[in-house]
Amino acid sequence: MPFRPADRVREPAIPMQPLADPAGWRAEDLAANDEWIYELSAEEAEELRRAVAAVQAKGLDILDVTRENFPLPRFDAGLRALYDELLEGRGFVLIRGMPIAAFDKTQAGIAFWGIGTRFGRALSQNPKGHMLGHVKDFGGDYNDPHVRGYQTAAEMSFHSDQCDYVALLCVQPSKSGGASRIASTVTLYNEMLKTHPELVRELIAEFYFTKHGEVLPGEKPWYRMPLFSFHDGYFSARGAGAHVRKAQDLPGVPKYTEAQLAALKTYQETARKVYFDMEFRPGDIQILHNHVTLHTRTEFEDWPEPERKRHLMRLWLAEDKGGRPVVPGFRENIQGIPPQGAEPCTPVDVFEPA
Repeated sequence: MPFRPADRVREPAIPMQPLADPAGWRAEDLAANDEWIYELSAEEAEELRRAVAAVQAKGLDILDVTRENFPLPRFDAGLRALYDELLEGRGFVLIRGMPIAAFDKTQAGIAFWGIGTRFGRALSQNPKGHMLGHVKDFGGDYNDPHVRGYQTAAEMSFHSDQCDYVALLCVQPSKSGGASRIASTVTLYNEMLKTHPELVRELIAEFYFTKHGEVLPGEKPWYRMPLFSFHDGYFSARGAGAHVRKAQDLPGVPKYTEAQLAALKTYQETARKVYFDMEFRPGDIQILHNHVTLHTRTEFEDWPEPERKRHLMRLWLAEDKGGRPVVPGFRENIQGIPPQGAEPCTPVDVFEPA
């Protein structure tokens, strides 16, 4: 079934009132069909191969790839529709059919970056300045306040990343498990409003978020923002995951009240009632709008061979065309992670935590 945009029913978002927003999908609707999957045609896949070959022929670094020097004249029409779907539709897209088997990791990184330029500006994902990130299990402890969940094989709590859009390219799936699990924060908000309106009110107030120790000299190790916010008739949300929970261990952060703790608990419980599991195949590209979509993944078992271990390439993308209206200060706190004495770079693989 070909890709079909979401039905566009939207009403101005008002605090403490139910939301009517195209990003308010339900899991059973996604399970009923695959209209949310964009399958590359043979012509689009070939166009992608030619664009990658042209970049390599010119000797360009991945950082130097732009919309202009990575032309996709046929595929661009589809990418414009997918950008619109992120911004005004479901809030997520899945692109299937990148010819990953025909690419080495450098070529896959070029293709992924080139597609990413259509959705925003890449951000640094760690203090080493990695603009092209990698989701792999390095044996880290997810409960460690300085360990990020993507460096482990553990099931993570629902969260949103420090960017407008997060894109993942499946280079190698796991042996078992590791499903991509997503949830609509629009649906989550509406469900909580029905059953726990007093806790929704708590979530409209500001919470503390840890920076996981990734700060510049003189910066506070945390920032504050609402979990549910409203601006210019639009609703936006942040995840109530490890970023919020681990902030409690930081100096200067007050302990949450019983009402706040109940709100955070109910937030996560509600997300676990409305989620949708998405299979990742090699070459799949998932792009999520962090303001309306939460994500996590299930625990996974990896292959023993190093070359077969689960590997996702990741881009954190900042909106460069205006984007969803958000409250002042919202977007300033989701501009990636500042490099610490490092130049921006795009490693096509990593073999230790970064």
